[in-house]
Amino acid sequence: MKSHVIVGRGAAASKTALLLAEDGERVRMVSRSGGGPDHPLVDKVAADATDTDRLTELTEGADTLFTTAAPPYHRWPEQFPILSASLLGAARRTGAAYVMLGNLYGYGPVNGPITPDLPLAATGPKGRARARVWEEAAASGVKVTEVRAAQFYGAGAFSVFSLMVQRQVLDGRLALVPQELDLPHSYSAIGDTARTLVAASRNEQAYGRAWHVPTSTLPVRKLAGRLAALAGAPEPRMEELTERDLTLLAFTEPFWAELHEVLTMPGRPFVVDYSETEKVLGVSATPVDDVLAEVLSR
Repeated sequence: MKSHVIVGRGAAASKTALLLAEDGERVRMVSRSGGGPDHPLVDKVAADATDTDRLTELTEGADTLFTTAAPPYHRWPEQFPILSASLLGAARRTGAAYVMLGNLYGYGPVNGPITPDLPLAATGPKGRARARVWEEAAASGVKVTEVRAAQFYGAGAFSVFSLMVQRQVLDGRLALVPQELDLPHSYSAIGDTARTLVAASRNEQAYGRAWHVPTSTLPVRKLAGRLAALAGAPEPRMEELTERDLTLLAFTEPFWAELHEVLTMPGRPFVVDYSETEKVLGVSATPVDDVLAEVLSR
């Protein structure tokens, strides 16, 4: 029986654990809280993943080490190197294949579709932090791949859409959004993210490079409208948060200041190319209405 370790306990980690367990494979989930889904083949352990010795002990004998974990958003430049060094160390010591969940920040601003062969040209602190995590892993000699997701949506997602649009639309309240409302924007469903992580872990062609999670691409106003229609809610009321708004909000919570770096370029669509994931890994995007229906069923 194959066995795996997943560092993290969020929606992507939990869904990945369940996919593996439902295939009869053992999973150990590691997080500070010891959280995760209930399943006979899922073992939940409370541990600090930056403790390399402890993480190595927990990973010993595993076929794959997955990570979906990330430090607090505003602490990425300081804390990501510590976390990633520990994860990489555990993979190196145990010989486990290493599958990383990343995002698209490392590319920096892109003019045109975002493909996985683009250089990691980000210059901002969060983008560089993400890029360095992959660059160091790729140069380590460890068997490693990275699965890069766009903004999450779907059941359990933690993202701009889930926090600043979804609940407001369902409650009939005004949604203030830090992105242009009518430009195409790519979103990755939680379920598709988990399926890509599992598919990459099982395909020898996946290692040594990065893959994009399949996405659905539509303006946030249309995505909100689809959610409202499915829920029988009123037509969404939405306004764009300006740079000035974010600057003022940053005085109340550090999170807001971090958004300046990762906002897409004004007037340009944000479109992810995931054609290689479909062709090689066999994972496609779940229809938008199916993803939103799962949100409403929770």
